[in-house]
Amino acid sequence: MCRSRCTRTDPDPAPPSPVTRRLLTECLDLVTAPLLDDVEDGDPAAAARLRAADEALRTQAEDRHPADVLRGLIATYLKDYGS
Repeated sequence: MCRSRCTRTDPDPAPPSPVTRRLLTECLDLVTAPLLDDVEDGDPAAAARLRAADEALRTQAEDRHPADVLRGLIATYLKDYGS
């Protein structure tokens, strides 16, 4: 159950921008097999793709909330598996 420090944000009813959709696809590619296996195995190319997606999301002006959520996912993978 949510207590005083827990916040809830309703989803944005507006569809994501084309840029956010493309970056979501890139992130999904990186966190699903077989590319996830490359990330987990420490493949430098996979880690570079994660960093590139993170940079693209960082500089994106549209859809900040979805972009920040995706960046959080990327940060977790870079922390756990990035080389």
